[in-house]
Amino acid sequence: MSQQTLVDAAKAPVVAYNEKNWEAVNRAIASDLAYEEVGTNRNLRGAPDVIAAWKGWAAAFPDSKATFEAAHVSGNTVILEVTWRGTHSGPLRTPTGDIPATGRKIEMRACQVVDIADGKARGIRQYLDMATMMAQLGVNVVGA
Repeated sequence: MSQQTLVDAAKAPVVAYNEKNWEAVNRAIASDLAYEEVGTNRNLRGAPDVIAAWKGWAAAFPDSKATFEAAHVSGNTVILEVTWRGTHSGPLRTPTGDIPATGRKIEMRACQVVDIADGKARGIRQYLDMATMMAQLGVNVVGA
């Protein structure tokens, strides 16, 4: 695969998320996708669980979108630098309970390491700064 084809395959799940097009997300990821969300300590396997988690983000931030800042390719791995933006207008589900909508906007940088196999995302490790997001929401973070 060319580097551009790999980058396009890595971007496809995010583009589909931006559109909240869950069928397109499903087409862009492997059925046994391994997804790690560093910052929330969430590890998921399989398209249904990943899509359910992403729907949770979309419920909390219905207008959320990522913009691509840069893409780097090494072998079949693509590193995407993104900026996530959105408005917290729905409940944000956390392991310790829901955070009610604050109406506040977020903007945070993140990095996704995407492993591509057979033209689809086979593994995604997303590194995001939850402390920055919680501060933007006005949520008190222990230890911060």
